[in-house]
Amino acid sequence: MNRTIAVIAGLLLLCTTSHAYKQKEVNVRSEKMDKDVPVTVITPDGYKKGKAFPVIYLLHGFSDNQQTWTQKGVVGALSDQYDIIFVLPDGGYDSWYFDSEMTPEYQYETFVSSELVAYMDSNYKTVKDRKGRAITGLSMGGHGALYLGTRHQDVFGSMGAMSGGVDIRPFPENWGISKRLGAMSECPENWEKNTVINLTHLLEPGAMNIIVDCGTEDFFFEVNCALHDKLLAEKIPHEFYTRPGYHNWTYWLNAIKYQVLYFNGCFNK
Repeated sequence: MNRTIAVIAGLLLLCTTSHAYKQKEVNVRSEKMDKDVPVTVITPDGYKKGKAFPVIYLLHGFSDNQQTWTQKGVVGALSDQYDIIFVLPDGGYDSWYFDSEMTPEYQYETFVSSELVAYMDSNYKTVKDRKGRAITGLSMGGHGALYLGTRHQDVFGSMGAMSGGVDIRPFPENWGISKRLGAMSECPENWEKNTVINLTHLLEPGAMNIIVDCGTEDFFFEVNCALHDKLLAEKIPHEFYTRPGYHNWTYWLNAIKYQVLYFNGCFNK
């Protein structure tokens, strides 16, 4: 009986350890900011055997850091499930992923879209083509993902946002945005040219894979609906989802599963 129990326990252990993604903390040098930036990299269980893997750059929200997503426990399992590398950079407490003219130490557009991508392609077995790169994030990171994806379509082939701040203009006093762009009353042109909803003219129909979702009880719900309407008016193909939900982790931990499913389909086209 004891031997039978031991065999069963061994089989159960084998089953529970069959998914073995690797999570590594690295420091990536930013010459633009003259500092090392902490980045979490997650590689799937099959990484050693594979030749090249698509990459999802996953951006955190306001006041969070590169470890926040992994602390919630879902990203590693998705890496194993889809054989995808996840890259989670520290985007600063309130960078909004801009190259800020007001604060030279905040140059996160250049870091994520150029320096970090170059580091990953040099040090990991990545698909070194825009078709194998996606970028998404939540809240501030949702803004950042669409902002960077739209402005760097030669780098990213797919982009998304979960509860993203896709129009920052209704929130001039919130989340440190004015520290990066200047006060909206004093620098209105900075706000107009750096809000995602005003960048849709840079998109060509069908050139970019786009997925946007937001909970119906979210304070960003109206601006996400406005972005959806504008993309429709400009005939830019995209996926847009709404469902009951607030600006919280209950919503995002569900949303990320649909976003990764979507990106995986784009990678496998």
